[in-house]
Amino acid sequence: MAQILVFGASTTYGAWDLEGGWVQRLRKVIDKKVIETKQEFEWVVYNLGIDGDDTEGILERFEDETRRRLWEGEDTIFIFSAAINDALFNNETRELRCPPVKYQENVERLIKLAKKYSEKIVFVGTLPVDNRVDPIPWLDGYSYKNEYVSEYNEITKSACRINSIHFIEVYQDFINTDYSKLLEDGVHGNAEGHKVIFEAVRDYLVGNQIIDL
Repeated sequence: MAQILVFGASTTYGAWDLEGGWVQRLRKVIDKKVIETKQEFEWVVYNLGIDGDDTEGILERFEDETRRRLWEGEDTIFIFSAAINDALFNNETRELRCPPVKYQENVERLIKLAKKYSEKIVFVGTLPVDNRVDPIPWLDGYSYKNEYVSEYNEITKSACRINSIHFIEVYQDFINTDYSKLLEDGVHGNAEGHKVIFEAVRDYLVGNQIIDL
């Protein structure tokens, strides 16, 4: 048995997609192959996305969540989809939830921790946002802004490059389209948006021989 552990926030657990989001779509494809091969190909996917989480939250729970799911001697892949809540902007204080320098430190710490368990580590870039979340209707006094979301996406990408970690670009792919049509509420992907992310993740994992589908 081998396992894929996916850490992130609500954009990871699948809000608001009736199909369960991009991680669930990945699980369905893998489960299908497990069933068809009569478990000769045996992978399990754990969606460890938590609503509102940021890199600080992931760091707090990473080792506990990981140790409870590891099978000794088996392969493990870590996928992280962070940044969006770190880039949360407080309109009153004009401060970010997690300053850029601290965010970079957190990404570096996540990479270091993950390397204790596996060399197969992947970061998925964040989605762009639109003006529906500037300000955020459900969180008084806060906004998501692309000027910060893109900055944190670049910090993640740079840290991955420096540490020879896989990075899947989705931010720029969305920016190059009429991406608001892929967002349910300005920040979370809709069904089509999650499908686009899933396809990008699946194709990258297969193309880089991280998994064999």
